[in-house]
Amino acid sequence: MFALARHRLLKMVASLWLSFVLLFSSGIAPALAVVDPHAVYIEDIIANVPTGDRWLQHLHEDLLPFWDMETAYGDPIGDFPTYRCNDGSLYDEIAPCPELENPVNGIVKLEREYFRAKSRQVFAYGVAYHLSGDIKYLQLAKAGVDSLIENALAPEGGAYTYTIDGVPGPTEARRISQDMAYVVAGLGFYYYLTRDPDVLTHIIDLKNYIFDTYFDDEWGLLAWAHEDYLDYTNPDGAEEWVYSNQRELVSQLDQVYGYMLLLAPTLPEPYQTEWKEDLLDLATIMSEQFYSPDKNLFFGAITDPIKQQLETDHTDFGHSIKTLWLIYEIGKLTGHYEFTAFAQEKIPLILDKAFLPDGTWGRRPDKNGNIDTDKEWWILAELDQTTATLSLRDPSYAKYLPTTYAYWFETMVDHEHGGIWHWVSAATNEPDIQFPKQHSWKNAFHSFEHDLVGYITGQAIHNKPVTLFYAFKDTIPENVEIRPYLFAAKVDSIKQPRTRTRVRSRIHSRVRPRIALPIPDLVKTIVTFVDVR
Repeated sequence: MFALARHRLLKMVASLWLSFVLLFSSGIAPALAVVDPHAVYIEDIIANVPTGDRWLQHLHEDLLPFWDMETAYGDPIGDFPTYRCNDGSLYDEIAPCPELENPVNGIVKLEREYFRAKSRQVFAYGVAYHLSGDIKYLQLAKAGVDSLIENALAPEGGAYTYTIDGVPGPTEARRISQDMAYVVAGLGFYYYLTRDPDVLTHIIDLKNYIFDTYFDDEWGLLAWAHEDYLDYTNPDGAEEWVYSNQRELVSQLDQVYGYMLLLAPTLPEPYQTEWKEDLLDLATIMSEQFYSPDKNLFFGAITDPIKQQLETDHTDFGHSIKTLWLIYEIGKLTGHYEFTAFAQEKIPLILDKAFLPDGTWGRRPDKNGNIDTDKEWWILAELDQTTATLSLRDPSYAKYLPTTYAYWFETMVDHEHGGIWHWVSAATNEPDIQFPKQHSWKNAFHSFEHDLVGYITGQAIHNKPVTLFYAFKDTIPENVEIRPYLFAAKVDSIKQPRTRTRVRSRIHSRVRPRIALPIPDLVKTIVTFVDVR
């Protein structure tokens, strides 16, 4: 009896299943069919990601209004000021703006002009030219490069950190390796655009100085500084010390980020091979010495055990996601896909933890597992950039971007004066002006890189061509040496605009000479890329 009942039940289930199959095959959905709430619809995701046009609009309407003011150009032009008020005006001791008079500790030292800030502004003007083709921004970048070469480079090697009343400092043993990396950053981006061999000479010398002087064989990493000293005493009495035994993530990371990963595939030999080997070494150092498998974060410092925990400097989503992004790219560039695989496995875990229910990014976790929800501009940028990069391999990653981009465009932008706020309170969505828009650590670097990566990946995910402007000399590099920033791609076309000129000879002919830029020997070159990856 029970066997018969079981047989009838199975027959009924089979009949119902057959009915479902027939309904689906006929194109009629059954009334009981439900949509999986976790299903990912790639077409919808891609449709909601901004194309390159939105990023060009962002460049011209949001970023450049703040950085295209005459107050930003410096006196002389190219000696860009480290500090400006939130409205773009220069600091006035008689009537100081509150954001520079009462900032948080450590980011405003008005007596110092920092070379890392000036170099980051060179990078930004380079990006503005790269995206727009407006020669003005290439001229500003070149003025900044010339100023750095004249003022930042130390005769004994390496680079100074700052000037006080025009006098460069500090002494050689007190200079920090991370600061030098960012002095190279502006020179590096200008070389990427132009392949100027004179600038390359300075880049090679600086890189060699950093690696020869700061690499510590006992620790197996790049050191921080060579001497212990008190660097600064803040208005409230808080002291900032530099120690020679500091083992910092950013000493390694910002060599990769500031210039090495961008330039390595563009260099002539033997430098290209040497730099790729050094990149592999740095990827190994960061992944083996600074990565915590338990927390899936990179410690900002491993100087002593107390530094190897959450809620310490540079242990946050921003540094961790940036490190993984660069390790991922190092693996791709060098063919060492164990690094690519390592990063691909860890990145989604950070994105999932950093992405908040309101569709924005958080800053960092605390020891109790809570997420700091306030917004710091560069952390948002790094999370966006890494997510956008991974979306070129798997478009489902782009599911995060429509809301994180929207927050950036709507809330992180100063819609009155242009530029990007340093810090926005998650509780109010209002900026905290104790963090000025421009200071010794915040210049235009991250916001312009964010725009460039947004443009490249926005075009690529929509299967649209990427068009960028360079300024090469007479010899155009080989296609494999021309890349859209940190990405690989196929060069679809290279054009150098020409002007019509009538030349009289025995027979009338027309030649179309290339348009020379105001910078001697450089020619505007338009490169279109496809298949960005």
